[in-house]
Amino acid sequence: MNKVHVKFMEEAIRQAVLGLSAGGIPIGSVLVKNGKIIGRGYNKRVQRGSAILHAEMDCLDDAGRLSLADYKKCIIYSTLSPCDMCTGAILLYKIPVVVIGENKTFKGPESYSKKRGVKIINLNMKKCKDMMANFIKKNPLLWNEDIAV
Repeated sequence: MNKVHVKFMEEAIRQAVLGLSAGGIPIGSVLVKNGKIIGRGYNKRVQRGSAILHAEMDCLDDAGRLSLADYKKCIIYSTLSPCDMCTGAILLYKIPVVVIGENKTFKGPESYSKKRGVKIINLNMKKCKDMMANFIKKNPLLWNEDIAV
């Protein structure tokens, strides 16, 4: 497993833990440009009463406005496979690489992203799987609300 990807995923996991400790859903994300984290976020739907504040959306918001040229130099890390909404933002800004902690709990439109030229790297991390499995077991209704089922 690529040590650099693991290092940045560990920061995304820290974000997920922050979200969980704040009473939310444990999904975290970081945006990396040229080897440096420029945005961090976690799922804040519960905390903010938001319909759209998933981890990736919060992360992109934290990074602020960037040029298309900047986004094209980025990698976004997420502890969980991005959903349709977050994938849309990734495609809109032409972020070329998405590194995910796992996609067993939830698998977003990865094949569509790949068809659109996005490289998907799944680290398949036990830590990410366990974190989500424990959360879902304790909060099935909140989880179902978050993924719109």
